[in-house]
Amino acid sequence: MPELNDLTDPLLRLCFDAGEMICSHYHAPGDAGLQSKSDDSPLTQADLDSHVHLCRGLKQLTPEWPMLSEESSPARKAQRRNWPCYWLVDPLDGTKEFVAGTGEFTINIALVRDHVPVLGLLYVPLQRRAYLGIPGQGAWCFHSVDGQSWSRDILAARPLNTEAPLVVLASRRHRNPRLRECLAWLEDRWQAPLERDNSGSALKFCQIAEGRGDFYPRFSPCCEWDVAAGQALLEACGGAVLGLDGKPLRYNARDSLMSPHFYALGDAGHPLWQELLAHFYTGSGKE
Repeated sequence: MPELNDLTDPLLRLCFDAGEMICSHYHAPGDAGLQSKSDDSPLTQADLDSHVHLCRGLKQLTPEWPMLSEESSPARKAQRRNWPCYWLVDPLDGTKEFVAGTGEFTINIALVRDHVPVLGLLYVPLQRRAYLGIPGQGAWCFHSVDGQSWSRDILAARPLNTEAPLVVLASRRHRNPRLRECLAWLEDRWQAPLERDNSGSALKFCQIAEGRGDFYPRFSPCCEWDVAAGQALLEACGGAVLGLDGKPLRYNARDSLMSPHFYALGDAGHPLWQELLAHFYTGSGKE
């Protein structure tokens, strides 16, 4: 079994190449090949090309570990309950943003072992930038121009400062009463103003990891491949992704691949979050 650190270079190269494929479609007008899936969510040729490339590359890199992708077949998805260790992949997270031309999309790759994400990589194709976290070892931001050589910076979630604004990250496309209630509670509790920063896809995890955000509450539907890589990244840099029951999310532990609602936190040890969890605790974590 390879050491997780040994996977860094081939994973970066794999994401770089998939990202270049995605960008070639993004920059080609009329080339999206837009389709609709059974749930009416969009599917583009960029999703499919990235899926094929990542599937092939991960199989070559670690033939002993299967891969589950958002674009995997229903039969493949049904097999995953028997996998103790596997790659969980979203080949293009933020397809709606891709189609809308906002540029806010990522590639998400997580290695899940015994229901826990032990490595997470989020790649931003338009920036040629990768965010990699290995809980217990560290988190880093990588950047490359050519996919061969990479600069590297250490990532750390920033400590909360009661004299500074609390930066709340939210989905660009999802609003609901629970989010408004949560933000109202924070505004009443926090001594400094709240700042909102809306964006699409898994970029919100990256913003917390590099100290540009503090809190990302998610009360709208998403799937496990949307979250697992971000959870590993945040856990590696001092943050956390917790269900509404206050426990870290677990993967491949339910019949459904839908993710429970969650809180993504930067400064995970700050008492503010324990107060929030106690105030909004539902008893199930699934609402």
